[in-house]
Amino acid sequence: MKIAYCTPSLYIAGGVERVLTLKANYFADRFGHDVTIILTDGHGKQPYYHLSDKVRVINLDIGFEELWTCTFIKKVFVYLRKQRLFKRRLRAELMRLRPDITVSMLRREINFITDIKDGSMKIGEMHINKKNYRNFETEDTNIVKRCFAKFWMYGLVSKLKKLDKFVVLTDEDKKAWNGLKNMVSIPDPLSFTPSTRSDLMRKRVIAVGRYSHEKGYDLLLRAWSKVEKECPDWELAVFGMGNREPYEQLSAELGIDSSRCRLNGSTHDIEREYTASSLFVSSSRFEGFGMALVEAMACGLPVISFDGACGPRAIISHGTDGLLVPAEDANALAAAMSSLMKSPGRMNEMAGNAVRKSENYDMDMLAEKWRELFNEVCNK
Repeated sequence: MKIAYCTPSLYIAGGVERVLTLKANYFADRFGHDVTIILTDGHGKQPYYHLSDKVRVINLDIGFEELWTCTFIKKVFVYLRKQRLFKRRLRAELMRLRPDITVSMLRREINFITDIKDGSMKIGEMHINKKNYRNFETEDTNIVKRCFAKFWMYGLVSKLKKLDKFVVLTDEDKKAWNGLKNMVSIPDPLSFTPSTRSDLMRKRVIAVGRYSHEKGYDLLLRAWSKVEKECPDWELAVFGMGNREPYEQLSAELGIDSSRCRLNGSTHDIEREYTASSLFVSSSRFEGFGMALVEAMACGLPVISFDGACGPRAIISHGTDGLLVPAEDANALAAAMSSLMKSPGRMNEMAGNAVRKSENYDMDMLAEKWRELFNEVCNK
């Protein structure tokens, strides 16, 4: 089977990039599919995650990243010009490749992907929940943005209806897209099989994710400023890409002990960091799924998360393999952390349950779901 994926770039250490790389490698190496990933940005930059030699990468070199530096007025004209170029180049590439299936990661190509008559079946993958799809990269909003988001969502739904299949990560989010009949939910797979598990002996809390508003590290630091006083022998380690400066400044303002609170960059060996910790905390304001939660559970860590929309509550069984606390409540997060950190017996019990829960996200099992989906759409 010949499969083409459309996504902006692969050089960023993000969740979408990680999942796409994992699936592309598996489908090419294990299923023997002919897999191509078509990019618009990051020309000349190497993929952050290891990509199989059997996976072909084509960069259309559109350079949408230029929009990040444009004024609003200029951004409109630059976007329209680049979008026309993107449409022309992607159409030409798909007509040349003639894939059986084209998968859109629901970025700019969703505006026209179903209009390209290359003979391929079109599938869309959603990696954020519906509620937060239009504001997952910004912390500010206003009435103009909200009105635009509603208008944009109306247009998006009309395009999603034209897809042969629309894939979301959770059953809860599937219900949110009421009116769409072409949907299926398939969660993200565990990105690695741990070679070892934490012995829960090191008193370290870990958080993983890029430094951005939606990951809620400001809330985590506010919670930690209380926890560090109650549990002075514990430390916090955060790992992720992005600008750490605002969080370092907030940490200083809160009087947090910098020797026990490390704000680190990203790491290529996240398994080592999980297994060197004893508790995972997610402070995200929202999550499409929560891959880091599953990774931490597979490494034998009990987990604590805000009970935001979808993601975490689809993964965590509260009180069994982790704890869910009210969304964006830093005080509740601090209380949950302190309570669990003071109860090693409870932590060990949750850790064992967490490992068993992580088995639900085994790549072999979920890859079969994708194979069934591909076969279904191709045999229509």
